[in-house]
Amino acid sequence: MESALSPAHVAPRVAETVSFREALRFWLKLGFISFGGPAGQIAIMHEYVVERRRWLDEERFLHSLNYCMLLPGPEAQQLATYIGWLLHGVRGGLVAGGLFVLPSVFMLLGLSWAYVEYGTIPAVAGLLYGLKPAVVAIVLGALLKIGEKALKTPLHLTVAVLSFLALFLGHFPFPIVVFGALLLGLLVQRWYPAWLGLPQSTFRANAPQTGPEVRRQWPRRIGKALLVALGLWVIPVVVAGVVTGDWSFWWQLTRFFSTAALVTFGGAYAVLPYVAQVAVEQFHWLTRLQMVDGLALGETTPGPLIMVLTFVGFMGAWQHGGHSVAWGAAGLFLTTFYTFLPSFLFIFIGAPLVERTRQDARVKAALSVVTAAVVGVILNLGIYLGQAVVWPRGIQAAPDWFSLLWVVLSVLALRWGKVNLILWIGVSALAGLVYFWLF
Repeated sequence: MESALSPAHVAPRVAETVSFREALRFWLKLGFISFGGPAGQIAIMHEYVVERRRWLDEERFLHSLNYCMLLPGPEAQQLATYIGWLLHGVRGGLVAGGLFVLPSVFMLLGLSWAYVEYGTIPAVAGLLYGLKPAVVAIVLGALLKIGEKALKTPLHLTVAVLSFLALFLGHFPFPIVVFGALLLGLLVQRWYPAWLGLPQSTFRANAPQTGPEVRRQWPRRIGKALLVALGLWVIPVVVAGVVTGDWSFWWQLTRFFSTAALVTFGGAYAVLPYVAQVAVEQFHWLTRLQMVDGLALGETTPGPLIMVLTFVGFMGAWQHGGHSVAWGAAGLFLTTFYTFLPSFLFIFIGAPLVERTRQDARVKAALSVVTAAVVGVILNLGIYLGQAVVWPRGIQAAPDWFSLLWVVLSVLALRWGKVNLILWIGVSALAGLVYFWLF
């Protein structure tokens, strides 16, 4: 696969003197300092790769970023994989994308173990009590930030509202909402592009250009990559089934997180309603409040927020395995593997073609409808988590006034006060601990 998907086939403008060892040191460091969500992670990569080391020029970096933002999955991790591929081929992409998440994997393993062992201790419960409303505020902040950028036309606003109603009132499965929005986007950009705020000429001028050589090689490349991915997809679940003798659970976990990875348009906040809908309501792997706790733990570690899925996998396997930490660890590692396998596949298959088709406004316009749907999805997530945190005894009962107040304060601090996220998480944990002790 190295030769077929080598960056040499796309002749990128990349620094020729970057040693693999030098790049390896950077990717390892990035895995430990990539706090602040995708915006902060992308900013770190831009500063180091473009401004300080000049491994890539500005145009190539932004082109890579634009492609990654159109994909399902964590865009910052996929961008690291893309840059690693540009620098050193497939091995560079594997190292860059893998090291981006590995530190947070082991951190979350330790935090998940501590959670199930000591989560009921008053001090730990107090810390989590303060983190829960802060997490709700983080979700609401993401809603405001994405909504400002995504709701550009009346069509986008309508799609966001309908997506919210489909989830909140209609209880539609999350994948149906996402793919329905994608289908609508494709139809609208083909027949009514003005509804997306772009003239018809934009699409004609930006049609993708691919030569006959690319069209001949593309099926072979895709086939080879898919065969490798299929083998990698099958091996872990088979090993887990043989070792434990419990095929049905591991098959359920594999299918669930593979599906979640494929529908993660718009970041972790967009897929969490689907994860909660299935893991909490259908599989009963964990409760709503435990889901919020997992989000809080995910916010305290580096790496993409989608890593919170590994906490869900840990809890599911831990519950099913009779509260066995070994089962929980296996669930966490398998969840990580199946969550990120598609991300590597998308880069290794798509990057060579993307390097030849840089400006396709039609694809961007169609996916803008998906992004609008994600706004409705995140609103549904905010209400779902907010009810569990602010009204733990049900919407008919009185709210938890501390949690309600702290949600409001957190939104003000993070959104308008521009307080550092990690700092506010620490403040929230301490506030919860103090309140827990006093009251």
